Amino acid sequence: MSAPTGQRVLVTGAASGLGEALADAFEARGDLVLRTDMSPGVELHLDITKDEDWAAALAHVEETWGGLDVLVNNAGVAGGGRLDVATMDEWQWITEINLFGAVRGTRTFVPMFKRQGSGRIVNTASLAGLVHPAGMASYNASKAAVVALTETTGHELASYGVTAHVICPSYFKTNLMSSLQGADTALAAVMTKLVDNSQVSAADIAKAVLEGLDRGDEIIVPDQAARDAYGLKQGDRATYDLIMRDQAAKLDRGAR
Repeated sequence: MSAPTGQRVLVTGAASGLGEALADAFEARGDLVLRTDMSPGVELHLDITKDEDWAAALAHVEETWGGLDVLVNNAGVAGGGRLDVATMDEWQWITEINLFGAVRGTRTFVPMFKRQGSGRIVNTASLAGLVHPAGMASYNASKAAVVALTETTGHELASYGVTAHVICPSYFKTNLMSSLQGADTALAAVMTKLVDNSQVSAADIAKAVLEGLDRGDEIIVPDQAARDAYGLKQGDRATYDLIMRDQAAKLDRGAR
């Protein structure tokens, strides 16, 4: 485990899955962690789509700690669907949570980080933010936007001593599929199978994330499957495209 830092850390979506694993990992090395979620069993209720909940989180941090060292915008949902199957309501739902949840969290704490002259913003995206398989346009777009948001944040806040980092894991065992919504049942079956068959745990991902943060990595690709897929796209685009288009054809055939 990484060396203790004694930092003050806020984690969204901390009741389960990767959020819980990240909170556990930070606490295990001696950090102070404020666990937030909409589910019971956390210190603070936080609906990341509600401005008033973010204002309450900011007030709690100011009153309890007087500042914050690490903001982890982790909460998110699963979704997707082929372009002619997914509805506009599905697009709006997933974007409101996956993208604007991170935007709201960032906007809430940036003034504090600027005053401090320090801080880290850590956003959970996905391999889908870097590699874009067919049938997942809304999810891919929301996570790619989180990658772009993170890079922009890092550039904009560098002069204030604030860094930004994005987490881009492949499929790992989690309860994320419980949030899955959408009319494209063929895609849902594929995604659920990939999660269920993964040999990587949320704790594995969390350990790699903390190691990446300690190295100062801005893009954290925490598992081998994700590194292989991203490496293929960067190093052999032609083969990557062939694989992605073959997967698209298989998804269509399976839906017929």
